[in-house]
Amino acid sequence: MLSFLGRRALYMIPTVFLISVVSFAIIQLPPGDYLTALVTRLEAQGETVDQTQLEGLRSRYGLGEAFHVQYWKWISGIVADLDFGQSFEWNRPVADLLADRLPLTIALAGATVLFTWLMAFPIGIYSAVKQYSVGDYVATTLGFLGLAMPNFLLALLLMWIAFSTFGLSVGRPNPVTFAIAIGVLGTAGTAGLIRILRANLLDELRKPYVVAARAQGLPERRLLVKYPLRVAMNPFFSTVGWLLPSLVGGEVIVATVINLNTVGPLLLSALQSQDMYLAGSIILILSVLTVIGTLISDVALAWLDPRVRLRTGR
Repeated sequence: MLSFLGRRALYMIPTVFLISVVSFAIIQLPPGDYLTALVTRLEAQGETVDQTQLEGLRSRYGLGEAFHVQYWKWISGIVADLDFGQSFEWNRPVADLLADRLPLTIALAGATVLFTWLMAFPIGIYSAVKQYSVGDYVATTLGFLGLAMPNFLLALLLMWIAFSTFGLSVGRPNPVTFAIAIGVLGTAGTAGLIRILRANLLDELRKPYVVAARAQGLPERRLLVKYPLRVAMNPFFSTVGWLLPSLVGGEVIVATVINLNTVGPLLLSALQSQDMYLAGSIILILSVLTVIGTLISDVALAWLDPRVRLRTGR
């Protein structure tokens, strides 16, 4: 197990390096830079631009230098001093902006994962064990609705219910909007995991080892928990790695609708304005968290299913 963990940890080093290069390159793919976008906006508003001041800003931020020079300034500052650069649009250090937004984003992601698991786990087991029952049909119907309904529409619906029925304050950051965000973001994930767990568990329950154990008189609950359920739980752990970026991507519109100060809207604004240090830092941090999440899911899967370790030579 230690060698398995060591190999996975070593793979993270080149992966994170490549991610940092790709992250910095992606935000420079559109033509121009932040100052070009700024000039375009000012000219559209009928304002004049001082070219001398523009060149001074370009020189100050190194926007006219080669890609590798700009990348080295950025990544060396991060490695040496955790200096992610300056946000052009906000005129603040990127580290300060991330410190304001990232904790709420991680808390929202963690709460959403917990909500998803707590909902999907019992419902998925019940749907598999009670196949074609009324409860199974209800869970299946609700699951399809959860997958089909757009997140922003569900957010608006829950906000209207919270305000009109319970008189709760919505439209500004508070526990109510946070709970609504968890419910909205967790709905699609819950519905998907219910379907996956149900299908995997039904497949395991029909295998010969389960039939043989049942024929030997093993109690049904013990039989379910000890063998088939353990194998069917693999999707719960394998999805940890990509869950955070998927939540951040999915919560951009939701956070905008319910007015939550998370990373999603900040990333969208940075990409639109070509605020390269801010956008690149957010993409890099989310990617690193994805790599760490993937390591955690690999370790959890190796602990849950020994076949994972055996396929990699322990």
